[in-house]
Order: sequence, then structure tokens, then C-alpha cells
Amino acid sequence: MTQATTEPIVIIRDVHQSFGNVEVLKGVSLEVPKGGVICIIGPSGSGKSTLLRCINGLVPISRGSIRVANFDVHSLRTDQEKIALRKEVSMVFQQYNLFPHKTALENVMMAPVHVLKEGKDEVHTRAVALLKKVGLSAKQDAYPGELSGGQQQRVAIARSLAMRPEVMLFDEVTAALDPETVKEVLNTIQELAQEGMTCILVTHEMRFAREIADEVYFTDGGVIVESGPPAELFDRATKERTRAFLSQIL
Repeated sequence: MTQATTEPIVIIRDVHQSFGNVEVLKGVSLEVPKGGVICIIGPSGSGKSTLLRCINGLVPISRGSIRVANFDVHSLRTDQEKIALRKEVSMVFQQYNLFPHKTALENVMMAPVHVLKEGKDEVHTRAVALLKKVGLSAKQDAYPGELSGGQQQRVAIARSLAMRPEVMLFDEVTAALDPETVKEVLNTIQELAQEGMTCILVTHEMRFAREIADEVYFTDGGVIVESGPPAELFDRATKERTRAFLSQIL
């Protein structure tokens, strides 16, 4: 676990979000300090992934407020405003979403060059360093189809880091992976956390959550049922719903 500063970089206040008549988030509030690592756990359909998409401005909220660094996310309207936000907050999805006709290196370079309009030489140097950081220097000229699932996911992490974000969001990033490749991806995330990256993870990897998180949030039915430091939540949960969930998976 990292030592986070006390200054919150993400502030979520009473966030509600609905798809049609279905209320997915029903008043979620939490804060994440700069350099902090939080894990969000809970059953499928409890609003975990939707919350990450709201933080990243991919999904608009119905009510409440979300602040990331200097951005009031709930107030952003234009694509330009959202691009500026995504320099600060990058998201890694369950599916890798790599461009199949681009090499690993080209995938990492694309957003800084085409979205941020940065110089190719500078971005190339950064992309090479990021692929080295995720342990894939030898694969920079490989295409996604030539990489394992775990390798593709690490390219996706490098691609997100290429935007030089302040906050990283991870949405079930190991869910689609074979068990033997899960560890290499989790190790990459752990290194980022240890270096002081602010991380918000939605995960089913409870052992990993226990190791990495400063705080764990258990969600169900669109609300935060209970939260606390990992040892407290996993070993001494106070809410019956939390204990029932954990008894199924621990």
C-alpha cells in the first residue's frame, strides 16, 4: 500500500445515474486522496463499472457532482472539455480495445499524437519507455493478434499511461484473462500504485485488493454498503450484506 497525501484528487458527491427507468447509482459519495488506491467490489450489476465511466465523463450523471483534479466532470459538455479531462484521468477496460492493424508501439503512440497533437519523436521515446515499464520491450513491433491476453492488457495500460494522467481507472482488467496471465497484469498495476499513481479499481481479485488498496468499497444495488481499510472490511465487516457477499468469494 502506498502512503497517499490527504488532499483529495477525486471527490464524488451524492451521484445518481439512471439508464431509462433503471436507477444504477443511488447516491454514491467517496473521496480519493492524491496517490491513493481504492478498490470497488460487489456483485455484478451493482453500479461499479458505471461509476468509473461517470468519473471519466463517458456516462453523464443525473444528479450530484464529480470533481477530478481541476475538472468538474458533471459540467463538461464539449468533446474538447472531455479530451482535457482525459489527460488527467485514463481508463483501462476489461476488453483491450487495441487497434489490430497497429503494432504495440503504434497503439501506445496514437492518442498523444492524434488527440493531444504532441510531436511524434517525443511520443515515440515515451512509448518505448512505457512498453519497457510494462515488460514488453521485446514486443513493441508485434501486432495485437501476436500477443497473449495478458500482454495485450499491458499494452492497454501503457497506452493509458501515454496520456500522462493523474488518475488511472481499472475496470475488471483481469476478468477476460487466463489465470496464468492475471499475475503479470496485477504486478504492473501494483508497481504503478507503489510509484504514487492514484488508482481506482473495480475488481473481483480480493487477495489483490487486500494487498494494494488503502480503502475498499463494497457496493450493492447502486449504493456503497460499507467501506474501510482492507483488513477491516474483509475480516471484520459490520454489515450483513457485506459478510454474505464475502462469504461467497473468500
